[in-house]
Amino acid sequence: MLKEFKEFALRGNVMDLAVGVIIGAAFGTIVNSVVNDLIMPLVGIAFKADFSNLYWPLSEKVSAALATDPNLPLDKAKELGPVFAWGNFITVVLNFIILAFIIFLLVKGMNKLKKKEEAKPAAPAELPPDVKLLAEIRDLLKTRA
Repeated sequence: MLKEFKEFALRGNVMDLAVGVIIGAAFGTIVNSVVNDLIMPLVGIAFKADFSNLYWPLSEKVSAALATDPNLPLDKAKELGPVFAWGNFITVVLNFIILAFIIFLLVKGMNKLKKKEEAKPAAPAELPPDVKLLAEIRDLLKTRA
């Protein structure tokens, strides 16, 4: 069993997968930063709202706190009682849509590069000298017969 595990773990596909997961995680943080730090602030400016702090109070304590402070942040409201955080849900959905679109563009670009690579015809491989010699002998024999 140990031998089988060793063969499995040292197989090339497992190492490729490990590298892919590590690079994918690093790439995920970059894409999350692009979405959260660059795109979402622009979306917030366009809609003139920060969706993440939009909610409906579900308890009297939160409603009372909102009466005194209409700009009560979501995290403070959650400390006071239950809230229906619909704005946070919209923010997460927008993040997903933006992230999915960015990944779509990246995959589309990679596919385009692969197609260009595949379109190049491979140069014909040169025959080894012994195969050339055998082909010449075959051709000579054909002419004699």
